[in-house]
Amino acid sequence: MNTNRCDYAKKCGGCRFINESYQKSLEYKQDYICKLLKQFGRIEDIIGMEQPYFYRNKVNATFGRDRKGNIISGQYMENTHKIIDKNRCLIEDEYADEIIAYIKSVLKSFKITVFDDRTKYGLLRHVLVRTAHETGEVMVVLVLNSPVLPSKNNFVKALVKKFDRIKTVVINVNDRQTSMVLGKRNINIYGKGYIEDILCGKCFRISPTSFYQINSMQTEILYGKAIEFAGLTGKESVFDAYSGIGTIGICASDHAKNVYCVELNPEAVRDAKENGKRNGVKNVRFVCDDAGKFMVKMAQDKEKVDVLFLDPPRSGSTNIFIRQVSVLRPRKIVYVSCGPESLARDLKMFQKIGYQVKKIQPVDMFPFTEREHVETVCLLSRKAQV
Repeated sequence: MNTNRCDYAKKCGGCRFINESYQKSLEYKQDYICKLLKQFGRIEDIIGMEQPYFYRNKVNATFGRDRKGNIISGQYMENTHKIIDKNRCLIEDEYADEIIAYIKSVLKSFKITVFDDRTKYGLLRHVLVRTAHETGEVMVVLVLNSPVLPSKNNFVKALVKKFDRIKTVVINVNDRQTSMVLGKRNINIYGKGYIEDILCGKCFRISPTSFYQINSMQTEILYGKAIEFAGLTGKESVFDAYSGIGTIGICASDHAKNVYCVELNPEAVRDAKENGKRNGVKNVRFVCDDAGKFMVKMAQDKEKVDVLFLDPPRSGSTNIFIRQVSVLRPRKIVYVSCGPESLARDLKMFQKIGYQVKKIQPVDMFPFTEREHVETVCLLSRKAQV
């Protein structure tokens, strides 16, 4: 019996099973994964969480006004631009929710207006809070329609006095008419502009726009499975595609001869290089480039890769990238996917270029959410040449 109950579930639509048993949601996801991927082989039982509440380390609240002019904050109602006003979510970090509720309560006293999506006037659009699970550090990102924040110093002083875990406050400027939360410009107004967390025994720097898995506890399991599937002995050359801030590559570095972390986002690569320094890794090379094109360059230079780690966005990889994998021909591929449907599509492509699926392990990274919100680790190996 679920002792927690969400009063916003029907309006929000984000957590289909939040008012049901956790076991039921796991069964639903397991069934969905099996139907999609059974053509490729046996599916292991999905790995769930022991405590599946308050796990999101990245919380975004949209700000606006209701019909009476009152300031509200929360998420958009499913398939609408109507904000659901709430101060607590059963899957979001509780400390982050407290920070957002406090900011909402003091906006008037600091003369900070909120953005009106209809008139396009107002300042505060979103508040993004990122929390580090192991270190406890907290980042607050104020997404503004302008770089000028009234009473900036006093506002920040009050905020960090109230919440001593806040290590940095950043203004993100988003003056575009877009549904995207973050703009391109960040202005650091308190602290170093980033926080640090420990994952799989490694220290990682997290910037406002860096990708970092939202469920730290399950990420430890996910990456652990990925490295286990790779079967590294310390002699392998490893390629980490879509490497982000270097999490998988750096975690794998203790078990490999050398690692290439290749990422197209310059800010993520900067963070990855800093993360490499923080962890004292000497056998990882961080490259800002298109992963597929870089693989072709490596093949042309007759460089060898034994294991390819692949962790693309939800849309999956691309036909071009997969064809480029066939040029480099790694012995093993460990595919970490957050999109089961795109994973099924890509696995078929990998089969066409000579790989077979050996293992499939789903991990529930997003408890109580829709069936397609599952991370899956797949091991593929290159078929023997006849």
